[in-house]
Amino acid sequence: MAESGKQLPEEVLALIFRHLPLGDRAAAARVCRAWAAAATCSTVWHDTNISCDCEREGILLPNLYACLDHIRNLRLEFEPSKEPSRRAATELLTALAGRSPGLRGLSLQCRGDKPLFDSGRDVLDAVHVICRASRELHHLDLRRLPFTLDDELVLQVARGCPELLSLFLNNSTLVGSVGPGSLLELLEACPRLHALGLHLASLSYTVLEVLAVPHRTPFTLLALRCACRDDARAPPLPNEAWAALRRRHPGLAVELELEPALPTESVARILRPAVPVATLRLCLSADTVGPLRFAARHYAATLRVLEVHAAASAKLDAALKLLAARCAGLHEVHCFCLVRPSVLRAFLAHCPRLRSYTLKLTREPHPWRPILVAR
Repeated sequence: MAESGKQLPEEVLALIFRHLPLGDRAAAARVCRAWAAAATCSTVWHDTNISCDCEREGILLPNLYACLDHIRNLRLEFEPSKEPSRRAATELLTALAGRSPGLRGLSLQCRGDKPLFDSGRDVLDAVHVICRASRELHHLDLRRLPFTLDDELVLQVARGCPELLSLFLNNSTLVGSVGPGSLLELLEACPRLHALGLHLASLSYTVLEVLAVPHRTPFTLLALRCACRDDARAPPLPNEAWAALRRRHPGLAVELELEPALPTESVARILRPAVPVATLRLCLSADTVGPLRFAARHYAATLRVLEVHAAASAKLDAALKLLAARCAGLHEVHCFCLVRPSVLRAFLAHCPRLRSYTLKLTREPHPWRPILVAR
């Protein structure tokens, strides 16, 4: 600690204050002029995490409102089922809209109980306001919102955010309401977009064709969630279209998440040999062994992360060992059921790049923690 009469440099104080929650930043700003200057400088606020505590009113004190001008990347957490928390989030988003130079990145995170179906409209309206006013927005992550995201929102993003680089809409909703038509308008309006998270029902053959056009910015990530009935009914995308997309964007990584709502026949339509699957998450109520064997045959060159939620069985263990033998590039494998020791030995023997794994041989209290691999 500095001696009496001496003060830490403002840049050092700023590095400390940037790790403080909002209330502590406000308290620091009231200590003295030097601390107030450090607590309200751009370094502290450039990348900001804010949690809207539903028990508190007035999340931003008046002397901190000017700091909103410094926020470029915001991660905002709130409880959608609690009206005070949701109102605080909405007020903050509305206050951020139109500030110069404005947001570059926005990530909304929900916690707590699931909200009622009719809640969330106020938050989504605030997101619309942000998208209308933040023409320099580069990153928008809504995958942790439990609300239905629709074409109207995507079209607003297309109209208001021409510099967008990444957009994630692959949230845990029961209804897929973003159609391929609005997605095509988004791709035309945002030529630099290179990372996209969607429900499978939002994709179409035409969307894949547009992504594969010669002048398109190199596409790096396509995260697909297959969880609702619309995803299960989505028409199959031709393997040839995936192959063309892969040739156009050799660095493309696909994250594929298959949820319990998918019947076996839908899974068979979704999995295609030419899809460059880098991350595969299987949480199926139906057959899991078949998709694992398919991945071992067709995704050996691209698969880096595997996550499996299934019931333990000898067939599952055999499929996991086959995948371990063929997918030498795996970085992570997490299986949330008990496996035999031979499964663990297979991954350790055949996957030299393995960084962490969750492969439990005996029952343990949840949550199960991954084990880091020392190389």
